[in-house]
Amino acid sequence: MPELPEVETVVRDLRPQLSGRRVESLQVTRDQLVLGRLIRYPTARQFVQRLRGRTITSVTRRGKYIVMPLQDAAQGHAAARRHEAASPNGAGAERLIVHLGMTGHLRLWEPEEAPVKHTHVRLLLDSGLELRYDDQRQFGRLLLGTQPEIIAARAFPARLGPEPIHGDLTVDEFERLIHARRRPVKSALLDQSFLAGVGNIYADEACFRAGIRPSRWTHQLTLRERRSLYAAIQDVLENSIAARGSSIIDYVDGFGLRGGNQEKLLVYGRSGEPCLRCGTPLQGTRLAGRGTVYCRKCQR
Repeated sequence: MPELPEVETVVRDLRPQLSGRRVESLQVTRDQLVLGRLIRYPTARQFVQRLRGRTITSVTRRGKYIVMPLQDAAQGHAAARRHEAASPNGAGAERLIVHLGMTGHLRLWEPEEAPVKHTHVRLLLDSGLELRYDDQRQFGRLLLGTQPEIIAARAFPARLGPEPIHGDLTVDEFERLIHARRRPVKSALLDQSFLAGVGNIYADEACFRAGIRPSRWTHQLTLRERRSLYAAIQDVLENSIAARGSSIIDYVDGFGLRGGNQEKLLVYGRSGEPCLRCGTPLQGTRLAGRGTVYCRKCQR
């Protein structure tokens, strides 16, 4: 599943091409079962009606979600931005939200390019380009509405934790939050209400870089270990963004290109292989319902 670095890469790719662009028309798959799985709110018909003619004011990220605030067809771009800024966290502004799930791709295409297999939604923009969403396994989701609206419909989390990068989470706040969790470290890192955007890949990588076993309990970490974990989370996320994400299976960026960070992973997906630091065979186990890899010598 694409995590924070992969979603951030897609957002940065799409932002210059989508900001200020109007949705001229939409095409969605005729398969109603697929539409019902992907368009979680509102109904597929309402989704098309409410999105047609709207302008995307910006492209941002919240956790693993791609967020595109919208303005009405008759509303000016500057007025829409003022309305968004006036609402707490932009809560009153309607937005198009995309979660890529496991195999979802949100990419820009020339309209004459043939759609790839499993393309379910196509947005024709006033620039002449098409924004297309394809998803083989259909675990992704598309939402359209205000934040209170989609939360009330249980289509979006009522609570997402702080962002671990861009200075949104200080080391002191992180120390306080993780010390209060009382659960295995990896379980805490995967909890999106604790920290938004970290998933299985970067939880394993951060624990390794910090020298902490994923099974350690959070409230038992020393102050030094909590600080080390904070720095490790920042490092693995920022380094992956710089490498344009990890293409473990089929992740591609906003232009359809693979990332490069998968070549730099130290433990994720390497169970049984020698540790790149000490040579000890890496251990594989399950924790928080997820496959977990660590070094029994380097991590305590």
